[in-house]
Amino acid sequence: MTSWSVADIQRQMRAGQLSARALTEAYLQRIGEIDRSGPAINSVIELNPQAVEQAARLDAERSAGVVRGPLHGVPVLIKDNIDTADALQTTAGSLALEGHVAARDAHVVERMRAAGVVLLGKTNLSEWANFRSTRSTSGWSSRGGQTRNPHVLDRSPCGSSSGSGAAVAAQLCAVAVGTETDGSVVCPSNSNGIVGIKPTLGLVSRSGIIPIAHSQDTAGPMARSVADAAALLGAMAGADRRDPATTATGRNVQTDYVRYLDEGAVKGSRLGIARNFFGFDHRVDAVMEESIAALRHLGAEIIDPIDLPTSSGYDNSEYEVLLYEFKADLNAYLADMQSGPWPRSLAALIAYNEANAARIMPYFGQEIFLQAQEKGPLSDVAYRDALANNRRLSREEGIDGALAKYRLDAIVAPTGGPAWSIDLVNGDHFGGSCSSPAAVSGYPHITVPAGFIHELPVGISFFAGAWSESKLIALAYAFEQATQVFRAPRFIPSIGL
Repeated sequence: MTSWSVADIQRQMRAGQLSARALTEAYLQRIGEIDRSGPAINSVIELNPQAVEQAARLDAERSAGVVRGPLHGVPVLIKDNIDTADALQTTAGSLALEGHVAARDAHVVERMRAAGVVLLGKTNLSEWANFRSTRSTSGWSSRGGQTRNPHVLDRSPCGSSSGSGAAVAAQLCAVAVGTETDGSVVCPSNSNGIVGIKPTLGLVSRSGIIPIAHSQDTAGPMARSVADAAALLGAMAGADRRDPATTATGRNVQTDYVRYLDEGAVKGSRLGIARNFFGFDHRVDAVMEESIAALRHLGAEIIDPIDLPTSSGYDNSEYEVLLYEFKADLNAYLADMQSGPWPRSLAALIAYNEANAARIMPYFGQEIFLQAQEKGPLSDVAYRDALANNRRLSREEGIDGALAKYRLDAIVAPTGGPAWSIDLVNGDHFGGSCSSPAAVSGYPHITVPAGFIHELPVGISFFAGAWSESKLIALAYAFEQATQVFRAPRFIPSIGL
């Protein structure tokens, strides 16, 4: 039952053949067998001691004729940078925040609780969402240790939503929530062979999520299928007065993305192939050629190639913006925490890390923290100019420009390469990536499994303009149903390459 889809779960529950409590207990047992022992993926940083009780309450509601929606009684894991006002800590994987329990749920958690999910626990992540060191290792945190890729255990799960990606692939939950600033949903989805959706900025509230940068941060669903990801996205989306980016979205925010699942959606669509994101690995290129052929067979008009500039024009300005916003946004989050022994500013956090370097920085340092601390306020001309450059190059001269020039429904590119070996000495060895255009513009991006290279999955990406989630979900679903690439992991110790 731990491999069932959200729709399967609901069918079984409606028929009286499954309870939320039984399913929750099955996932908890599997976490004990797969995550904590056995292959020891180490994707779950903390279990919710109230999970079974939550499930029982939701079963009672169903028995009384109350069903909140398609996620009623569905067990979910969320990333450990998302606030929950319960028995669970929120630490961003850092021992500096160990013991911190939020006073209030993040808005996205409020939304999911209202939808009837069972919160199983929290997932490990790359500490501080991979924004502490220039030489970090994805999936490692001082509080949680190293998460492993369930397909090949000595390979990286990518990050920063490492635990969410590995847990979904290993069937430790029905669906999970990750967060992304640039690549942190789509990269672990690619590396773990699952579906990930990075939504339009403002579709999902950022309040109650430990930040990197407000101009790019968003939470997103991670699942074993497009249908499951669409179901979770509908529960996550919604306006929040604590997050001004969500309050002006109007009809762009929807609560039902499942209705856009359409096996015929590719027929008649115009899809642009961004060839400048190819070429980093000939094996990935071969998988992509097969995927493009499948899209053409489904009736797409393939525009190949299109001119979509890479992020080289805004690499430096993106990093500049992230440094400025990280200092401002993290300072605001830390200052707003409940009273306790935790650092209340970036400067205090840096000092804490230095004083506890043996525990917190045994493998890599905090160079990014130090760079961010040197930045001034968001009123600085350097920040405003960098942000304007990002938006111009990623939007009107980037995604929006390409969509208009070629009259496209979506842009297609390889999400990334196969997972690299975990290397705590040297850090990550990223291959290619197409995450930056959608991340910097704040536009949606969905990745779907496309193939395998030596037992390691690789994905195909679809992205387009703001609020195009419904179209992207339809295209991704049609591709997924036609190709059926998803494969459950086999927990191979190593492939020796």
